[in-house]
Amino acid sequence: MERSPLSEPCLVPWSEGDFALLVACNSAGMTAHLGGPETREQLVSRHRRYLALERGQMFRIALDGDAVGSIGYWETSWQGESVWETGWGVLPGFQGRGIAATAARLVVEEARATGRHARLHAFPAVDHAASNGVCRKAGFTMRGEHDFEYPKGHWMRCNDWSVDLSGC
Repeated sequence: MERSPLSEPCLVPWSEGDFALLVACNSAGMTAHLGGPETREQLVSRHRRYLALERGQMFRIALDGDAVGSIGYWETSWQGESVWETGWGVLPGFQGRGIAATAARLVVEEARATGRHARLHAFPAVDHAASNGVCRKAGFTMRGEHDFEYPKGHWMRCNDWSVDLSGC
């Protein structure tokens, strides 16, 4: 069966009603590269952090009115410099359609519009082919591999991808 063409995804600021999306994204498959599923308490805490984010913004990725994933950017320190970091997740039924790459390009523009930092970074696991592909398709540049502790107590090898936000 051929899939019907989809409209373009859009970013909607994270809201109180988006907790169900966090729950839907909390499967073993969706969190395999992030240390595994979180407890309900951890999800509630994450939701509260998303709602209270002062430096950055979380978004629901919407497609034809349906929540299909999440993406955001937030301030972090990387190699002695304050930068934006981004991360995303798209529900399994919507993966492989370019939704994450489109959302990543949109979040680049959101981060650029703040004028706050010169770079936006993404740190997917080196063995997470799909997320590394999103970075490539969204125009990020590979800057090398690094070890990260995320979540606390879980070490992973990640690629550092970034986008220069100072230009067009």
